[in-house]
Parts: sequence; structure tokens; C-alpha cells
Amino acid sequence: MTFLKTDTTTKTDLRQHGTGTGSVRTQQPKYVDFLPPCNHACPAGEDIQSWLALAQAGDNYEAWEKLTEQNPLPAVHGRVCYHPCESSCNRTSIDSPVSIHSIERFLGDLAIEQGWKFPKPKESTGKRVLVIGGGPSGLSAAYHLARIGHEVSVFEAGPVAGGMMNFGIPAYRLPRKILHDEIRRIEELGVTFKLNRKVTDVIAEKNDGNFDCVFIAIGAHIGKKTEIPARDAGKILDAVSFLKDVELGNFPKIGRRVAIYGGGNTAMDAARTAKRLGAEEALIIYRRDREHMPAHDFEADEALSEGVKIHWLRTIKNLDSTSITVEQMEIRDGRPYPTGQFETLEADSVILALGQDTETDFLKGIEGIEFKTDGTVVVDQNMMTGHAGIFAGGDMVPSERTVTIATGHGKKAARNIDAWLRQTTYQKAPNNPLVTSEQLHVWYRTEAEAKPQPHIDAEVAVAGFDEIVAGYTESEARYEAERCLSCGNCFECDGCFGACPEDAIIKLGPGKRYKFNFNLCTGCGVCYEQCPCHAIEMVAEPEAVNS
Repeated sequence: MTFLKTDTTTKTDLRQHGTGTGSVRTQQPKYVDFLPPCNHACPAGEDIQSWLALAQAGDNYEAWEKLTEQNPLPAVHGRVCYHPCESSCNRTSIDSPVSIHSIERFLGDLAIEQGWKFPKPKESTGKRVLVIGGGPSGLSAAYHLARIGHEVSVFEAGPVAGGMMNFGIPAYRLPRKILHDEIRRIEELGVTFKLNRKVTDVIAEKNDGNFDCVFIAIGAHIGKKTEIPARDAGKILDAVSFLKDVELGNFPKIGRRVAIYGGGNTAMDAARTAKRLGAEEALIIYRRDREHMPAHDFEADEALSEGVKIHWLRTIKNLDSTSITVEQMEIRDGRPYPTGQFETLEADSVILALGQDTETDFLKGIEGIEFKTDGTVVVDQNMMTGHAGIFAGGDMVPSERTVTIATGHGKKAARNIDAWLRQTTYQKAPNNPLVTSEQLHVWYRTEAEAKPQPHIDAEVAVAGFDEIVAGYTESEARYEAERCLSCGNCFECDGCFGACPEDAIIKLGPGKRYKFNFNLCTGCGVCYEQCPCHAIEMVAEPEAVNS
């Protein structure tokens, strides 16, 4: 065993003799891949960094293809997702996060405009799957199962597919043409939709249709109630039914002054919808303060900008024909407590926005299926209920209720259903380590703030249900994509190649990255220091042995 000695061997000698500098180094560089925080935070499991890189290069079709490998509804999600990916974006430590949802919307809209289609499976598996519920979770599961080659039928109780996306999200946030165009693309993939088909007996439907398994994804369509003493009970509506009636064109009579009881996103939507129906005053009453409201902050800001009023720290005690009595609350240890102080507010009607429940009673006769105390269905890590072959997801299972989480459930269920049908077990590949902003060496980027999407004026917005936010142009989408730092993964910036003092880095060609020539590398670490995205790690030098 022979070791090279630093006191007698020069770099020139090493180059001439080609014996390398392995034992001279105490560390050596290694190309690595980390998990970017945007990917990690996405409930739908999108490979955000990859499709952003393609959009950055102007390869929009390829970006859309990469995006829709995980999520079939980019134009929808670009509008309604609350983009936790952006909250996690490392760019926040520099200026502002990449506006990922805006680029996703651009790609989704472009796909609709260009008529891009999903590739059909090359062959059929011969297996048949019944999906009950045509909301985001059911659509996602149907899409992923169909791409694998399974025959999928979606039974939807409503007159159109889309679930709560269609009946719970107002058109000013999600234009119906956009939603229906993206659903139509799933249908063109080969998924069969049966509308106005409410399922009351799952086992009978499974057997009668000769289905191999079932995925149940019924949305939370039932508004929660509360007891409010009222002389005229007809003055009380629930927000879910209210929004659905408006969507169907059955505009309820709400009067000139409307009180909305609740502090979530649905309360904001109900108040803004009431303004669009002509209410002179839409007043949100919520028992906590703004800091503790469940609604997203921007939802409250937009509601306020449209003239909605919000009374924090109030709870309704009584409802009269033209007024309501509310009690003031105070926050102690994060919880609201009554103060015994009351006030009277004018209101012609009250809309309850206190949350939603899912209808699960029709499952209670099925052997093996268990329920939580809130009525949601218990599933295992594979999204399967206690009855073999019956899976569930979305609003039906214990989880936060958003479109994107439901979409992720559908994808996860599809992968586990496919494995179950093949009598195997789905094993998710382990994630790479998460890369943080502290690990980046962003020497080449100057501050470049995100470009906001244009909003129509509030005065114009409340006049109808036209979309209130405009999308990016192609140049704007590309600019925004270029703000991505490619955290933790090499994007071939040539920083290491140009910085190496020993010419020890070899370019392998576009898309193939680089490799190290360890006969020349001295382990100085300059490449590591110059890599802006932390795609190089310095690791301990392995013992060099010459035999």
C-alpha cells in the first residue's frame, strides 16, 4: 500500500505521471441532487422545478407534459390552489417567491388554446375501476388510472363533473369554461362519465358493473349548522347551498343587508357573491380575530377591497326579521371567550359558513369500513378502507380540504389501486434531502421581484362574475420562470466549469451535466463555492490504495 506525499509531489508531477492527487486531498467534490422546497410542499406531488426549467427555456409544451404527469388540471390549479409551494420557495430569502401558480395557469391556458391532448395508453390492462364522485380527487384518480391503461367510469351525482370546483368556487375565481375544458381532456383520454348518477349502494354498483375495485371521492357538500334563535328561520341559509344555487341560476332572495357567519374561505366567497347579487351590504361576522381566521389572508384582502365588511370577535346570539344580536368576544390563550357585551346589527338574512361535512351514511352498511367521529372514512397508508378493494380520498378522509390536497389523494390512490390490481404493493421512491436557502451560493442573481398578475378594479369586479385576475403573457411567464434558482439541482450554469483552477471539470453536453477528472482535482472546493444551487457537495476523501 503506497500513498502519495504532498511534500515531494507537485501538481505538475501529478499531471505528467497521471497518478492523480487522491491521497493529497482531504476532501473531494461530488455532484448531488437535493429536493427543492417547492416540490416538497406541493400536495399534488408536482415536479415543479423540472417543469419550471422547461418553461424557462421556452419549451412550453414539454413543460405542460412534465406538469401533467402528476396533475391533470393545471389551468384550474393555477387559479384556485393556495400555492404552498410559493410559501416554501427559497427565493423568499432574496426578494419574493417565484409566482409558480401564475406560470402553471399560463401553461394550462396555453394547452387549452392549443388543443393539447394527453397521450392515450398503448394497451388496456383489462381491469375496470369505478370512481364515485367527479370532483378533484375523483378526476385525478380517473386520469392516472386511465393513463396506466385501466378502464375507468366516473359516477357523478350532479349534472356536471367538477364537484365543489363547479358548485363551491365562484366563477369569478374559476371560469366554468376553463374547468370544463380540462375535464373534457380527461374524458378524451378514455374516461367514461355518468352524470346525475347518485350511488346509494356501492357493493351493488361494483357487482352490477363488473368493476374490479372502487374509489370513493365525494366532496363535502353538506353545510354545518348551528342553533341560532330566530323568528324567521327562512332568513338563514347555508353557504354551500347558497353558492350552488347561484351557480345553477336559482338566485336566493337575500335582501339588501346580508350577514355571513364564519371566517373561512367559503365565508369570503359567500360575501363576495352576495355583493355581486346586489346586496348593498355584506357583513362577515367571525368569533375570532384576523390573526386566527382560517381564511387565507389574500382572500380577506380581496373581500375587503370589494366592499365586504368584517366584524371580528363577534358571535351571533339571535336573529330577528331585520336585525341580528351579536356578542363581543375576546381572545385568551388563542381561544375566543364571551364578554357579555352585546350589540345589534341590521341584516335581512344570514348565510352560515361554518364548514362542510361529507355524506358518508351510505357506506355504514359495508363490512369493514370504519369512521372517525366527524364522519370521515378511515383509510390505511394505501388509501384503502377496511373493505378490500374499496378506496377513498379527498374530503371523505381525515385531511385538510383543498383542491390540491384532493388531487394528490387521487394520484396516490390511483398508484395504490394499480398495485392492488396487480397484486403487488406500491413503494414510493425515497425523497432526496431537502435543500434550504442557507445552502445556496446565489452569486449571479440580482433582485428581481415577481410580476403580479393584473386584477380588474374592485368596482368592476362586483358588477358580475367575470374572472377578476388576468393571466401572464408568454414573455411574462418566461421571465417569472427564469427567477427559479434551481435549488439543489444542477442546471448547467458552467459556474463550476469556469471556476475550477485545475481544469478538472469535464462538460458532458447539453442535459448531461459534468463530471470530475480526479487526476487533476486538488479538492480545493472552489467549484462547491461557485455552485449557486448547491448541486455540489464536498465529501471526505476515500483512502487511496495502490496495489
